[in-house]
Amino acid sequence: MIETFQRELPHGITLSCRAAGERGRPTLVFLHGFPEAAFVWDPLLEHFARAEHGGFRCVAPNLRGFECSSAPADPKAYRARHIMQDIAALIASEQAPLQCLVAHDWGGAVAWNLANQLPHLARRLAIVNSPHPATFLRELQRNPEQQRASDYMNFLVRPDAERLLAADGYRRMWRFFTHGSPPQWLTDDVRKQYEAVWSGPAGVPGAGLVGGCNYYRASPLRPPTTGDPAAAAITLPREMLTVDLPTLVLWAMDDVALLPALVEGLGEYVPKLTLERVPGATHWIVHERPQFVAERLAAFLQAPLQ
Repeated sequence: MIETFQRELPHGITLSCRAAGERGRPTLVFLHGFPEAAFVWDPLLEHFARAEHGGFRCVAPNLRGFECSSAPADPKAYRARHIMQDIAALIASEQAPLQCLVAHDWGGAVAWNLANQLPHLARRLAIVNSPHPATFLRELQRNPEQQRASDYMNFLVRPDAERLLAADGYRRMWRFFTHGSPPQWLTDDVRKQYEAVWSGPAGVPGAGLVGGCNYYRASPLRPPTTGDPAAAAITLPREMLTVDLPTLVLWAMDDVALLPALVEGLGEYVPKLTLERVPGATHWIVHERPQFVAERLAAFLQAPLQ
């Protein structure tokens, strides 16, 4: 059964969280992306909390700016170091060993940074379709196909992005998921969960999207445009890129926003890498194939530490 709670962190941020399993047990922490929220992990929280699947304590926070978590107004408050501080404090608050940090999309951007800068906080890292900063920067700088695929980022930094996304019953938002006919997983109940998140605690259409858009406004990792060099102006030092934790990467090959080239050369930065390319799956693989993701994650958790 899923429990919900508010976790007040020492630096003044509160994260609304979803969890399953007994507190004090070895822990898994799950980080969502945009335009999602913690509820997307519910099937995996319940799965891994069961005794036959490890009996873990499973926690999925809503990142700052999402659902009922703190939502600072200043876009600078959504820079990676601040989000990483939130997750580090959440991990410490659980007072149990973190067996694995599991992350998708923007959650993965946080997780890659945390694994590089605070590797002592977790024993393993599992990433689902979230590019490593080195390969993402490389492709944004050199690959016109990835630049075109990521062009939506330059829409999301517009000051009117939230209003436009909320228009016509979130028409643009649903297009993030569909790219044609609606997928089977996008049921009426799931739509209602998304609309509640996007409307925010006050129920104002688009209000819950401000925080998510602020992640894009705070990051220069987006395609260059006339007047904005964005990724073209960035150089990342090698010491900010290496991840020494045992790492599982599941990469859905039909992701139209994050192209397959993003996992090429990944082993150069992640020496303890287990990479599985998943044909026929899209960016929304956690929704599409939760049992598959659970099986691969279980095998990774059971493997001897490298």
